[in-house]
Amino acid sequence: MPLAFTRQVSPRIVECALTHLDRQPIDPHRAAAQHAAYEQALRDAGYEIVRLPYLADDPDAVFVEDTALVLGEHAVITRPGAASRADETQSTAEGLEPYFAVHHLAAGTVDGGDVLQIGGTLYVGQSSRTDAAGTSALDDAVTPLGYRVVPVELGRCLHLKTAVTFAGIDGKGRPTLLANPEWVDPALFAGTHPLPVAKGEPFSANVVRLRDRLVMAAGSPGTAGKLRDRGFKVVEVDVSELQKAEAGGTCMSLISD
Repeated sequence: MPLAFTRQVSPRIVECALTHLDRQPIDPHRAAAQHAAYEQALRDAGYEIVRLPYLADDPDAVFVEDTALVLGEHAVITRPGAASRADETQSTAEGLEPYFAVHHLAAGTVDGGDVLQIGGTLYVGQSSRTDAAGTSALDDAVTPLGYRVVPVELGRCLHLKTAVTFAGIDGKGRPTLLANPEWVDPALFAGTHPLPVAKGEPFSANVVRLRDRLVMAAGSPGTAGKLRDRGFKVVEVDVSELQKAEAGGTCMSLISD
C-alpha cells in the first residue's frame, strides 16, 4: 500500500512563520479538524497514513513537506530556511528511517516545498527559504541516486510548489504542469504541457498528485474545472484555516508510492 506521512497540528500553529501573508487569527481546533479531513482524503485515495512524531511546541510542524524529500527508496532530510523549524528535521528523520535509506544535507537551506520532482529531475526554487548553498548540497546528495537538480527563479511566492506542481498525464496523454505564470515561467519545465491557473485564483497551482486523483484546496473552482476538463479526477478539501499559515495541499504530507 502506498504511504502518506503526516504530522499532527501543533496548538501553537497561531505562532507560525509567515513570509507573504499578514497574520490572521487561527483556530487550532478548526485547523486540526481540517487536517483530519485532509488525511481522510489521502486514505480515500488508497494511502496508509503514517504519523510522524507529534511536536506540540513547533508551530509549523504540520508542514512536513519542508523537512524531507521522498525519492523512491530514499529520503533526504532538508535544512528548512526558517530558523524556528530546525528542530523538526531530526524528528522527521526518526520517523522515516524504518521506511527509507535516509540522507542529510551538508550545508545551506532547502525547504521541501521548493523542490518539484518530475521524473528524474528535481526543480529547486530559489526562494527566501532555499538558497544556492542548499541547492548545491542537494545536488551533491541526489546525483549519486540518479537525479539531477535544476535551479528555478521565482516571483513573489513562498515556495516553488506555491507557483507550480506536476498534475500528471491528462486525458490526451499530455504531461500536465499546473502553473501560475505570474510567479514562475512554465517554459523552464522541459517536456511538460502548461495549464495556467484560472484568473483570480493565484494560489491554486498547488495540488497533491496521487495515483488516480488530485487533491487540492477548496475555493478555486475555475482551476478545479480546468483540471477536470483535462480528464483529471479532482478532490477538493477545505483547508482554509491552515491556509492562514501559508499552507498548500502538498506541504502537509510526504507521499511514497
